[in-house]
Amino acid sequence: MTLNGKTSYKESAEDDQHRWYAFHTRARHEKRVDSRLQDRGFEVFLPLVPRERQWHDRKKIVEWPLFPSYVFARAAYESLFRALDTPGVAGVVRVAGRPVPVPDEDIENVRLFTAAIVETGQVPEPEPLVEEGQHVRVISGPLDGVEGLVVERRGRGRALVQVGLKAIGQGLKVEVANTALRVILAKNGRME
Repeated sequence: MTLNGKTSYKESAEDDQHRWYAFHTRARHEKRVDSRLQDRGFEVFLPLVPRERQWHDRKKIVEWPLFPSYVFARAAYESLFRALDTPGVAGVVRVAGRPVPVPDEDIENVRLFTAAIVETGQVPEPEPLVEEGQHVRVISGPLDGVEGLVVERRGRGRALVQVGLKAIGQGLKVEVANTALRVILAKNGRME
């Protein structure tokens, strides 16, 4: 918080803290980014799970990122540039233009979840987290490119999306798989 050009103690204290951040990587560069960030002194978390991969002549179990194209690293706000300068890092997850920290509880929850996956062998497919009231864009299927508002979350990874014309007061609702949706920014630049 800045008051009359002076930085408050609260902002300085928060910026000095090491927090978890989600870094977006180039495609299939997660393990390289993990290694390079560790070489630069960052604490890194890359949740890996076993997956069966098919080659031309054989099948093999490999460790695959639970969240493809994402690596988590603990960093002070001031050291984010050093992490962003790491080869293979494409960016940091931001909201309203500012890097947003990932709560420690969320990282711990993903650690526990990853351990359970490794133990049981069940690997779920990642799915976007959509909530009621969020503005979304359909990114695949016959409705590709259509934007709307999530009005209801449904079971089995689906959401009811309303598409409409405010000018005439008419709208249509369609059920869409969460995997076909991407949350879009509202006009004020914030995630809805």
